[in-house]
Amino acid sequence: MRLPVDCLPCFIKQILISLKHAGIEEQKQFEIVADLTDIYKDLDYSRSPAYSTTFLHRRIRQILQKDPFDEIKKRFNEIALGIVNKCQDLIKKNDDKLQTITRLAIAGNIIDFGIFTSVDINKTIEKALNEPLKIDRYVQFKDCIKEVKRILYLTDNAGEIVFDKLLIEYLIQKGKEVTVAVKGSEVLNDATLEDAEFVGLDKICKVVDNGSDCVGTILEMTSSEFKEVFYNAQMIISKGQGNFETLHDVEQNIFFLFQSKCDILSKLLSVEQGAMLLTHSEIDYKML
Repeated sequence: MRLPVDCLPCFIKQILISLKHAGIEEQKQFEIVADLTDIYKDLDYSRSPAYSTTFLHRRIRQILQKDPFDEIKKRFNEIALGIVNKCQDLIKKNDDKLQTITRLAIAGNIIDFGIFTSVDINKTIEKALNEPLKIDRYVQFKDCIKEVKRILYLTDNAGEIVFDKLLIEYLIQKGKEVTVAVKGSEVLNDATLEDAEFVGLDKICKVVDNGSDCVGTILEMTSSEFKEVFYNAQMIISKGQGNFETLHDVEQNIFFLFQSKCDILSKLLSVEQGAMLLTHSEIDYKML
């Protein structure tokens, strides 16, 4: 996926969201935005939006000398943990438990504070369980899980990983060897090892970091250890739009679970903004 020029206003919005989470006063925000617009001159328009925003958010953290999303990540890990019992009750009520858990995992992708300033998790859960997915490869997803042994699970956001844990626990109960990958260091409100440990993922399966602070998963910027796990996986479950942007054309058996959060990607996928998707690049779109 190439970077369209229409992404540039969204980059400004992402800068402002980051600065507001960091508690930066308005006059200082003007100065930082003016400083960061210089980065536009070096954008690689042949690469994905996630590739470009990686350098943008890296620069924001350098300027601030801190992670602007630290507090909100902790808060939404706790909020999501408080919803677990409700989710487990919903799972018990449905005959196809995998389908319910998978939809809950997609619902959890709403916890994205690089794009949103507020989220309604309960409303999103209701939507995920009661409305059709706009792209739905659940049958293939379910069949693939039956056939494989080794699964790599690529996480996205803190808080969201609580919903991921429900799906990971199901896979482990079915005898699958699951490895969970988190980011190597802070970027946006993406999950790191600290978040995985906080919600107890490390207690149920192997958790690795990808050695990277990139938005999405830019393979050439990940560690050799992560790449070995990635290419040896028989099935990869990938969460989030950033991972989709950076991996949809990689020749691996990858199922993408996410919500389409921007107009540009939604148009490319022929869905409306906010659509919930369970897709596979080999089946749906080899190239964007």
